[in-house]
Formats: sequence, C-alpha cells, structure tokens
Amino acid sequence: MPTDPHGATSPLGDREETWPVVATRDLHRDDWVVALRRDEIRLPGSEEGPTFGRVVLEHPGAVVVLAVDDEERVLVLLQYRHPGRHRFVELPAGLIDKVGEAPVEVARRELREEAALEATDWADLGTAYSSPGISDELIHYFVARGLTEVDRDFEPDHEEADMEARWVPFAELYDAVLTGRARDAPLALAVLLAHARGLAGDARGGR
Repeated sequence: MPTDPHGATSPLGDREETWPVVATRDLHRDDWVVALRRDEIRLPGSEEGPTFGRVVLEHPGAVVVLAVDDEERVLVLLQYRHPGRHRFVELPAGLIDKVGEAPVEVARRELREEAALEATDWADLGTAYSSPGISDELIHYFVARGLTEVDRDFEPDHEEADMEARWVPFAELYDAVLTGRARDAPLALAVLLAHARGLAGDARGGR
C-alpha cells in the first residue's frame, strides 16, 4: 500500500488538504457563475517561507448525463466550442447554478432543456474534477434510462441554438472514444465508466 508523509499505510486515493493562502485578488468577476482569481500560497508549516501565485477558476460544479434508450443508443449533442475550435461530440450537461441544488435534479433539468427528454431510471456514475491544476470544477456523472420525449421549457441561444442532437449506438460511441475521434473529456469519462460498470455496452448487449 502507498505510504503517506506520516508513514501510515492507506488505500490509494485523493486526500482533502488546504495550503495557507496569504493573499488573494480577483482577476475577473461579474454576474456570471464562474470567476477567476489569483491566490498567493505557501507550503504548510513554512510561515516565513516564500509565497507563490496560483490562478484559480472558480466553478459551481456541473452534471453530465449519458442518456441510453431501449435500443442501447446514446443521445449525443454536436456543438461548436470556440476555445477548442471544434464541433465536439458531447453529452447533455449543465452547471449547478443554484446553491444547494441536488446534482441529480440538475441532471433532470439539463436532460429536459438540452435533449427534450425525461428519464425514470438514474444511476450515479460518480464525480471527477475536470482540471484541478486550474479549476475547482467538480462534475457529477449519471446514466439515465427509461426515456420519454417531453417539451422543452426554454429557448436555446448562441452555440446551443446551433446544436445538433443525434442517437448513436453505444458501441459506436465507445469506439469513437477509444480511437480518439471523440475527445470531449466528460463524454469520454462517462462512456468508459458506464462500460466498466456494466451500465452500458457488453453487460446490456450493446458491445
């Protein structure tokens, strides 16, 4: 087993820890849900030691939904993302923009808004930090089944107004992830987790 700094053995895993912040300032903050700040931090137990700066993208968290129908097809969205300069294959997803809102409720809302679907069966795939070297974004992943079509209750705009929805066999999506044709990280993680846990693919007759 791995050994921690104090010599004790423990199972491999992330451990909550906070280093001292001696100063902080906003680089960008407005009425949107994310903000950018710079913290000056130092090593724990080094009160007189040097400080160093780290930029932090504050993020409220998000959800991603792998919606699978009775034919073992997945609802994917093809959407342009300006920073990446690609139209990516993605899954329904959205921000947790209300304090205290349960992630599964956010997932239900985003599935309705982005895919015009409701689901009766929800499986929690777990959580993962997207890029902890720069952001505190934590994404909650779900598999949704028992799907029915519903009316959307919002009007998409900007990139979402140009979004294309498509049903694809899980096996095809799985191959697209493994071969690097689909490179959106949340999509890839959701697909691989669902496959590994028998929630889509082999165990259900998909691949």
